[in-house]
Amino acid sequence: MTLILAATPLGNPGDASTRLREAIESAEIIAAEDSRRFHRLCADIGVTFTGRVISFFEGNEDARSAEILEALANGKNVLIVSDAGMPTISDPGFRVMRDAISKNFEVSVIPGPSAVTMAIALSGLPTDRFTFEGFLPRNSGARSAHLEKLRFEERTMVFFEAPHRLVDSLKDAQSVFGSEREGAICREMTKRYEEIKRGNLLELNAWASEREILGEITLVIAGAQLGAQESTTDAMVARVREFEGAGMDRKSAIAAVAEEFSIAKRIVYAAVVDANKMST
Repeated sequence: MTLILAATPLGNPGDASTRLREAIESAEIIAAEDSRRFHRLCADIGVTFTGRVISFFEGNEDARSAEILEALANGKNVLIVSDAGMPTISDPGFRVMRDAISKNFEVSVIPGPSAVTMAIALSGLPTDRFTFEGFLPRNSGARSAHLEKLRFEERTMVFFEAPHRLVDSLKDAQSVFGSEREGAICREMTKRYEEIKRGNLLELNAWASEREILGEITLVIAGAQLGAQESTTDAMVARVREFEGAGMDRKSAIAAVAEEFSIAKRIVYAAVVDANKMST
């Protein structure tokens, strides 16, 4: 009994591997994120399967995971595929993989297409270190708070985003990271209408705002410059002290600096507190 996670093409059927074809043909149970898209994939790559196909998506992941574990316990081989790319990467599969490992079932992964690594390569941004952040929160406040935590992240950042939220996410990213931060919008990768737009966040925001955005979107944003956090912190503290020296109370000075640096007041406050501790 083996649990297999298999990467599927992002869009171009020609990217299907020989191992993926063999796994589909031999699997006794196939857990597919969307059974209709799975049938279409098999038709596109010319594969015939005999295994039982079950739906396996976010809404039924817990129940299906239990079913899959039971099938493994009964000696069945189970294949998990998502609509595109690797299962578990912003797609179902993590829970059942974790539980299968904990129960000592044999597990295997068939590598293949990845929107994350493809987007980084296409972006032209540094690839030596990167962080994958999945989908940004839908709510603007939560999204801004999440981006704020990444303000000084030095690694290249990769996000998935829905096309109808791309402009709002770009606006929030521009507000947090600044207009000059470089990035890339990767749309419909490997598909007929693949489109890559590179530029700073101001340019990307303007580009996305001028057209209807459709299809699968992967957003890549450059990391902060090395040492940016330290230099920004020093500059914020210096400005607070400058305002205080001019007669402004600390609360007002912190608020003024937060607005000047487009940064949360709590961050400025924490920087001032830490600086005062260091000087005593």
